[in-house]
Amino acid sequence: MPRKTALVICPGRGAYNREELGYLGRYHGDKSELLARIDAHRTAAGQETISALDGAASFSVSHFTRGDNASSLIYTCAYLDFHSIDTDAYDIVAVTGNSMGWYIALACAGALDIDGGFEFVNTMGTLMHDALIGGQLLYPFVDVNWEEIPGKRAELIALTERIPNLHVSIYLGGMVVFAGDAAALETAGNALEPVQERFPMRLANHAAFHTPLQEPVALEGQARLPVDLLRQPDIPLIDGRGHTWLARGSNLDALWNYTLGHQVVAPYDFTSAVRNGLREFAPDAIIILGPGQALGGAVAQCLINERWHDISNKRDFLEQQAIDPFVYAMGIEEQRARVVRNGYQATIEGRAKL
Repeated sequence: MPRKTALVICPGRGAYNREELGYLGRYHGDKSELLARIDAHRTAAGQETISALDGAASFSVSHFTRGDNASSLIYTCAYLDFHSIDTDAYDIVAVTGNSMGWYIALACAGALDIDGGFEFVNTMGTLMHDALIGGQLLYPFVDVNWEEIPGKRAELIALTERIPNLHVSIYLGGMVVFAGDAAALETAGNALEPVQERFPMRLANHAAFHTPLQEPVALEGQARLPVDLLRQPDIPLIDGRGHTWLARGSNLDALWNYTLGHQVVAPYDFTSAVRNGLREFAPDAIIILGPGQALGGAVAQCLINERWHDISNKRDFLEQQAIDPFVYAMGIEEQRARVVRNGYQATIEGRAKL
């Protein structure tokens, strides 16, 4: 049976929540050497180990969503998930990610080794946490059936022209992630009508990522992370503009400049990244790395926007997923079983080792 081609998507900062506690133990308990390698980096930096975080007795929002903890924890889960994909069944044709997921994508595609990936993620996550400049606010321009509300997207973007220090941080499927200082976010929150019982949503422990407010963090990251950590990717990479970096044919200086420059201080267009991944590579499947499943809705909304496989709303997407899945989220056990080596049995064996 021929392999399916797959676009792999790496998660961002909001991926590890209460439900994900113990994720590494459940699915990667057999990878003790790699975990020990990452734990050693954390210990050397005077930080709590990833194993201790994942093995905690309880989940604390204030502790687990801190940039210095969340970034490395999510990186470890996602990186190990990537290397659990059954490559006899799936030919990975490109890798992308959302926000912090760009650093993870660099490691998964081979532009950073496991240690370099950790250094990028942990350094930038710690810098973001230490500075904690501003915050983020999430709001949709689609209805509950994920159909776009005419004029809503333009209306939301227009807020950034009216409210000082308010910026678009991420274009996320059918949602806009705003970022700004406290006053800007409060003004925006008051201007936005409450919808769907949860929006506008402030994101805990998130800074004003992908905005000019992060210029000091970008400069410090450039000082700490040398270009020679990068190497030629083995797999094409799609960045937060929708631009493709070729396997074994990328300008590493330009890649470094984008990663620690534009990517930090300008809007991250996840929607364009997914759209261009679909158009350029026409994958048979999309695999979203764990932990969590927070990106599933945004990815589905990108598919709806493209009318991919004639999907035009949430109902169509769920019906398609039930019949012949196109999107596999590794944070959902039934979907994970379809993409990992040895299928569901490997999942059972992994859980038995706890």
